[in-house]
Amino acid sequence: MTLVPALVILRGNSASGKSTVARRVQRGLPRGRVAVIGQDHVRRELLWEHDSGPGDTISLVEVMVRHCLARGRITVLEGIFRSARYQQMCERLIVGHDGPSLVYYLDVSLPETLRRHSLKPIADHVSDEQVASWYIPNDELALPSEIILDERHSEDELVARILSDLEGLVP
Repeated sequence: MTLVPALVILRGNSASGKSTVARRVQRGLPRGRVAVIGQDHVRRELLWEHDSGPGDTISLVEVMVRHCLARGRITVLEGIFRSARYQQMCERLIVGHDGPSLVYYLDVSLPETLRRHSLKPIADHVSDEQVASWYIPNDELALPSEIILDERHSEDELVARILSDLEGLVP
């Protein structure tokens, strides 16, 4: 029997720790077995698109996730993925995946988001006002399997939680 790799969806507002946690989870698992697909990389770097109107981000992300899962890679999808725009994509990925799916929402308050943003290299280029304008509180997908992790969890705790949840699911 071949085990199907896990799909991990890691969502949250800007500066909630998604990218850092995703990379640390990747490094906590066997090299070459994990793919991390970042919304920012696909949307801003590969496609150079805005996150509004028609675009190719959603379809490209779906193709990339399906490809990585079909190749047997644990696939960590991380990004803001606002529910209003990405709910259906997340649902299609979960329903269309024969293996386990883990969905996490990093729930970080606006004051903490702004504090974390101030520590990022882009803080000189992206104002607090811009970050605040993007912020959507409690933007959960409302999926029964979605796990809400708030700002009281340290980065180490978030990584340990996801790795623990993946334990036994890793082919």
